[in-house]
Amino acid sequence: MVRQFKGSRNTKETQIDIKLDLDSNEYSINTGIGFFDHMLELFAHHGSFGLELKAAGDTHIDFHHTVEDTGILLGQAFYNAAGDKKGIKRYGFFKVPMDEALVECVIDFGGRPYFSYGLEFISQKCGDFDMELIEEFFRAFASNAKINLHIIMHKNGNSHHVSEAAFKSFARALKEALTVENDRLMSTKGIIE
Repeated sequence: MVRQFKGSRNTKETQIDIKLDLDSNEYSINTGIGFFDHMLELFAHHGSFGLELKAAGDTHIDFHHTVEDTGILLGQAFYNAAGDKKGIKRYGFFKVPMDEALVECVIDFGGRPYFSYGLEFISQKCGDFDMELIEEFFRAFASNAKINLHIIMHKNGNSHHVSEAAFKSFARALKEALTVENDRLMSTKGIIE
């Protein structure tokens, strides 16, 4: 089974191209936003996802549109690459410590979008990146991948560390949920939409 997706999102605010391979591990990311690139590289590396992502947006205004639209397209990519979801574990969870910070992600890749967000940031920015955009990214991803995503912060600390723990735990939980373990669909309804 080939679990891949290739697509684009082009609006007046952003132009984004993506290639995703759930069973590869090569990645190349360029959104023009240094901190965001760093988080997405952590995500691809720790999830062992094959990801090529190039984005250009109206960053002269701010980073909001680029971050949110990347979340939209990346969520769509994972939803489509997972195909009919047959055989996947469906559920994944993982805790990651990053020095003093501790974050957990819990995922149901079951076709029912829901998002619960528990991160708090001591600083409002990391470099020139607004930390409130982390929530926008994860919300857009969860809605478009049709997943139930809970992000739980057990210990706060340095804002960079909290964000890094979130992206790493998200990657590992998502990888677990998408792991093919048998040929059964993990739903008594007989369908995962």
